[in-house]
Amino acid sequence: MNDTIKILIVDDHELVRRGLKTFLQTQSDFTVVGEATNGQEAVQLAVAKQPDIVLMDLLMEGGSGIAATQGILATMPACKIIILTSYYDDEQVYPALEAGAFSYLLKTARGEEIGGVIRKAVAGESVIEPKVAVKLAKNLRGRPTNRHHELTARELDVLRLLGDGKTNQEIADSLIIGIKTVKTHVSSILTKLELHDRTQAAIYANRHNLVAK
Repeated sequence: MNDTIKILIVDDHELVRRGLKTFLQTQSDFTVVGEATNGQEAVQLAVAKQPDIVLMDLLMEGGSGIAATQGILATMPACKIIILTSYYDDEQVYPALEAGAFSYLLKTARGEEIGGVIRKAVAGESVIEPKVAVKLAKNLRGRPTNRHHELTARELDVLRLLGDGKTNQEIADSLIIGIKTVKTHVSSILTKLELHDRTQAAIYANRHNLVAK
């Protein structure tokens, strides 16, 4: 049990929490350490339970997911916040990105998908639902415009695959290059585009229509 991934579920709908918990408890590498019904409870429970992962709803009475994300990461920067939102055009998703949320999924995601995203988050791989990326692009403000002309041809290939939600391993397999090379390209892309992380790179790629439709 000590090696399992500790997960905190945050959602104001009991059926959602119950469904998530039921699935997560079937996975031998997951341990559900608590459930919160709003953002304020989430921060308190996170401090008490020290989860590796928080599955976070955005819109809740008694404290929003955005405020909770900020509160948790302020004291637990290593914790990974995975947003589970109902609507891919939810205007609060981009502020959640700014607050430090790590990955973004729609609540329509299957249990297996959620489990995969959790495992990737622990491994340092963020995932963003493509539909969310497209909508988030509309809210992206203050970023350099058309800076991707500074990228090399290979970096553009990597950026396109980031925009398609690919992991480092999937990018390496697709381009027939090593993982270390992929990481080097991702780092260079973030520097040249003045972005903070691969999630923002995925948003940038979708915003500038670099992803194959």
